Amino acid sequence: MGLSEIKRENQGGKTMESMNLGKNTPEKKFRASPVSATIWANEAKTKEGETRLYRTVSLERAYKDKEGVWKSTTSLRTNDLPKAILVLNKSYEYVTIKEEGDGIEEG
Repeated sequence: MGLSEIKRENQGGKTMESMNLGKNTPEKKFRASPVSATIWANEAKTKEGETRLYRTVSLERAYKDKEGVWKSTTSLRTNDLPKAILVLNKSYEYVTIKEEGDGIEEG
């Protein structure tokens, strides 16, 4: 299967305190079956009280268990690595372009 993109709008920013209470939705997802990388947009307050946006990326592999039920894991097999590299490169490209547009500096 080829690389596909799944885009979901972030449903409002979550502060670090509320992120644990409410469910944050993915901003973007890149998939090269069975591996996917999900980008999360988060907000946190600085010591000065300003709200800052930051993004995180989670990587997972989908699989079916013995009963045929879909599950996911963060463990990858050797043959998953090229697909992981692909989705991580796409994620890095997306985050870099997005942060340049948002005026966010890395570091």
